[in-house]
Amino acid sequence: MAWDFSNDEDFDKKLDWVRRFVRDEVEPLDALFPGCEYLPLDAARRAVVDPLKQQVREQGMWAPHLGPELGGQGYGAVKLTLINEILGRTNWGPIVFGAQAPDTGNAEILARFGTEEQKSRYLAPLLAGDIFSCFSMTEPQGGADPRTFTTRADRDGDDWVITGRKYFASNASVAEFFIVVAITNADVEVHRGASTFLIPADTPGLTIVDNHHLFGSRPHEPGHALVHLDRVRVGSDALLGEPGEGFHVAQTRLAGGRLHHAMRAIGVAQRAIDLMARRANSRFTQGSSLADKQLVQQFIADSYTELIPFRLAVLQAAWLVDTAGEHAARNEIGLCKILTPKVIQSITLRAIQVHGALGLTEEMPLMGMLVNGLALGLADGPTEAHKVNLARRLLRDYEVEDASWPSAMLKNRLAVAQSRARSEGEPIPTA
Repeated sequence: MAWDFSNDEDFDKKLDWVRRFVRDEVEPLDALFPGCEYLPLDAARRAVVDPLKQQVREQGMWAPHLGPELGGQGYGAVKLTLINEILGRTNWGPIVFGAQAPDTGNAEILARFGTEEQKSRYLAPLLAGDIFSCFSMTEPQGGADPRTFTTRADRDGDDWVITGRKYFASNASVAEFFIVVAITNADVEVHRGASTFLIPADTPGLTIVDNHHLFGSRPHEPGHALVHLDRVRVGSDALLGEPGEGFHVAQTRLAGGRLHHAMRAIGVAQRAIDLMARRANSRFTQGSSLADKQLVQQFIADSYTELIPFRLAVLQAAWLVDTAGEHAARNEIGLCKILTPKVIQSITLRAIQVHGALGLTEEMPLMGMLVNGLALGLADGPTEAHKVNLARRLLRDYEVEDASWPSAMLKNRLAVAQSRARSEGEPIPTA
């Protein structure tokens, strides 16, 4: 498979603008409005953030994950990777560019499966950056295993009545609408018996029971909610996609989301390396700079040698998505999902160590980066589940052989016997 690493000149210029803009205009927002990026904009934040969003629109970079018919650019996964690895350096970057999770994935499935009325009601304001949304699939008793889901949606005339509990519903407290996965036919496997519903946040019976936060987060941040659905009644127009298609809708969203997380993780890891390198060059102790210490040099080298293969893996997965589709890139997307938390944790821990006690404080972003790295080991399916699924797919491509005598051993013996026969002028044995 050939892979051309080059970009067209016009897009390179766009990337140069994104780098400067994020560095000079967006990164300062992390200090100015810490932990506010997923809150509805008040007057003070709107006065600062809205003009930045407008600059992004004027540059033609708004919502780069969507096609032109939806106000995006249709760049494809490779170019999206090159954009998101820059945005990943800052908490506010995805918000300012209209590319924040979970709204990116929610917008994609609305665009793909939504009716025109659903797109008008939910997708249009979501793309405009005026509202936030919540994808609600996980349940407290089963985590990420849909086979254990108990949330049910039953028909009642032309309506659906939904009852159950959802957990770790990110941004539920600020969402204008929820995308909820519920069982609509318990007599078949979940892959054919789940459906997806669009539910406005103010629908009677939908209650946020509790709102949990990642360690180190601030109480005012949106968090991740436990949601109770008590006979929530919605019309037939609330169904996203067809009945029984919910698992397909969810997987369509999750595959892209996993890759988007990996794209942004490149930027997180690079920022950690940048912080570590600047600290190493600047701090003087025990007679020399930290940069002169061999262990610190090893930290820098090890971090770089972890980041570059990871970045190439993400770009390869993105290239496969562009050229062959998400299904063909399942192994590569799974690989990226497995590597994402590992790379962030490994590099960030070294950066914390180089900063010493300062690295543990809220004056630096490193602990927040570390916690988010841990979270990505659980988001969109735990790392262990992806390892199992990846291994199973890889094993399918290998034939079964005699358990007593591995084929590699037999081939080696045959090669030796053939070589000996040739040298002695005897008949050449065959397998």
